[in-house]
Amino acid sequence: MPIADRTPPKIPAKPFPEETRVPAIRPNAAAGAPTPIADDGTNALLQGGFWILLGGLLLLLLAKTVFGGIGIDGAHTDAGWLCLVFALMAVPFGLMLLVLGIAKWLRNRRLRRHSA
Repeated sequence: MPIADRTPPKIPAKPFPEETRVPAIRPNAAAGAPTPIADDGTNALLQGGFWILLGGLLLLLLAKTVFGGIGIDGAHTDAGWLCLVFALMAVPFGLMLLVLGIAKWLRNRRLRRHSA
């Protein structure tokens, strides 16, 4: 029998355990108390984006000053090429993380302001 004709065995679906479900409303929350916003990774995005962006800019600065500079054909040394390649990866990625973190921070601030 060819492999393509065989069907994989069906794995029975397990029900989601009741003890891991999160209630929609906190049972002992006071009526007027604002619900705390859970940690959604905003600080990690902000810190990671900042440090990756800073590292990429530092690598770009090193490629332009310490490692021979960057000409019209690219970096002049092997170390300069490494710095340039890593900087060209780190700067856009760090900027993306930083912008996403700022957007989430602004959203959380707006949610806190409207829930209070």
